[in-house]
Amino acid sequence: MSKWQLPYPQEVKVAGYMDSDEPIYFQNMTMKQSEERLKSNDVLILPIGSTECHGAHACYGEDTFLVTRMAEQVAKKTGCTVSQPIWFGSHPYHHMGMPGTVPINENTFCDYIAQILAGFWNAGYRKVILLNGHGQEYVIPTAIHQFARKYQVPGVFMNVNWYYAIPEYLRVGDPKCKFETPFNHADEQETSFSLALFPEMIHMEDAPNTQLHTFLPPGHIDNAGNIYGRAVKWYCHAGAGTIEVIGNPEGVVGAAKLATAEKAIPATEALLDYLEKLVNDVINKWPAGELPPCDQVTQRFTDETLEDLKKGPLKGGKHIYTVADY
Repeated sequence: MSKWQLPYPQEVKVAGYMDSDEPIYFQNMTMKQSEERLKSNDVLILPIGSTECHGAHACYGEDTFLVTRMAEQVAKKTGCTVSQPIWFGSHPYHHMGMPGTVPINENTFCDYIAQILAGFWNAGYRKVILLNGHGQEYVIPTAIHQFARKYQVPGVFMNVNWYYAIPEYLRVGDPKCKFETPFNHADEQETSFSLALFPEMIHMEDAPNTQLHTFLPPGHIDNAGNIYGRAVKWYCHAGAGTIEVIGNPEGVVGAAKLATAEKAIPATEALLDYLEKLVNDVINKWPAGELPPCDQVTQRFTDETLEDLKKGPLKGGKHIYTVADY
């Protein structure tokens, strides 16, 4: 029996914790609860999703629910904290114009994430895993480096695109892969993960099958997730395939009808095992309250200045915005 709660029972109508008083989400906690949690584990998972069309069978928030449900399970096992998610994401050119898809300009998106990191640093969460569930993996690292350059405070900030952690489970033909078709969008693979994590929001009776429309022969451009290691990443082109509103107006790229929760469970369990290990490795390397050595990760601060920032504004120190404004 797996230690992970998969799949959620179909009869459970609200399986997540975003409205729960259980101490998982930072926004659901009081100041006292957060301060107690920081004493044992100061790792925060920041789920980053999107609002976009996923066809007639899947919810607009599919990308977001994928990473929140993953983060919730990891938090229950490790004692880390989860932020309420970023619901609106950045989108590549070929997504533009699809009804229900709400794109955020890359510069705005990066500024927003960098400011969120600053706010959480000020609140004591200085080890942040940015868990991404949407095709914006080429944007998020920029936000991390914008934050790091601006404030230059010690901390640990890592972007994990969940599909990057388990390529062998997504690569069709690999012995560990249970899927029949490659990972694309709202397809067999993504829908199967959704069925494993939030089946109450997936309506398989409405699932379509569609095709990816590209102009070049296979072998040049990778699929979503960059699973096959091809020379041109899926986001490293414009014009080599159709835009979504023309080629895939159904909001699906692939054979969604083939999706089952059972196909995704081994991959989801492997992913959750990895995330659990990552959180535990970070907290074992830097126990709660400890940070990477300041003299090795920044040249901005003296020990005295850093101690003021680490204390924070309510404990005799200073807030992070004394270093730079938001």
